Amino acid sequence: MKYALSSYSFYRLPANEKKDFLSLISRTKSLGFDAIEFTDLVPPEGMDNVSYGKQLRQKAEALGVEICAYTVGANFLNGSNGDLAIEINRIKQQVDTAEALGVKKMRHDATSGDPYDCKHFRSFDSVLPRLSEGCRVITEYAASKGIATMVENHGMFCQEPERVEKLLSAVNHPNFGWLVDIGNFLCADVSPALACSIAAPYAFHVHVKDFHFKSGQESNPGQGFFRSRGGHYLRGAIIGHGCVPVTQCLSRIKAAGYDDVLTVEFEGLEYPDTGIKIGLENLKRFWEEC
Repeated sequence: MKYALSSYSFYRLPANEKKDFLSLISRTKSLGFDAIEFTDLVPPEGMDNVSYGKQLRQKAEALGVEICAYTVGANFLNGSNGDLAIEINRIKQQVDTAEALGVKKMRHDATSGDPYDCKHFRSFDSVLPRLSEGCRVITEYAASKGIATMVENHGMFCQEPERVEKLLSAVNHPNFGWLVDIGNFLCADVSPALACSIAAPYAFHVHVKDFHFKSGQESNPGQGFFRSRGGHYLRGAIIGHGCVPVTQCLSRIKAAGYDDVLTVEFEGLEYPDTGIKIGLENLKRFWEEC
């Protein structure tokens, strides 16, 4: 098993410590990870994504750190002002970035984080043909470059396991799979362990995160919490410190035969290096125990 860290885990670094993506590679290695996963590259002024991707790849190779995946936002319903062709072409350019990074796996969203992203449509089933068209075109393009594509249970509107499974079945392409995020199911008020049992056979990649939980019937707990689709309160936690049944979820993923990369995605209020390091220690132990 390899352990990776999502660059997103550093988003809470204090302003005086904000680092560019190049510096995050060595920081990831110093925290004990085998690999790094980049989210939505932001190149320096005057440099395009592909050139920056090649630079990051060279740095990672020099340090012996694998770049295991690239994750980007996408919205095949309302992105690019609702023009599906433009949004598809935009994501194709991100596939080119993934190729420059040297990754074999790329995650893109199907819709945004708006739980009501279908408000101009009738239902999830009514937009499924449009979503599957966008995903299919992207995965066919990526396959020509040796890159597998994935959607994640992410964004609330396309987050329940049944909806993601429907999308996978509609795309029906061997190059297209599921980035299973064991924590994100709580954002759609779904049991993570049950959802992982549904998702595990489709897993191309796995994110491990944890959340603190407060009932939506209670008062707003304050800073750091956000609301789930059903109105409960969630806050990022160190892996093993929250309410996600991490070992149970991992056991369902292991039982399905997954043995590739586990990526830590830390969203807690603790100083990132502290939360990340404790989470990695717990994750390694949990994987051995399950």
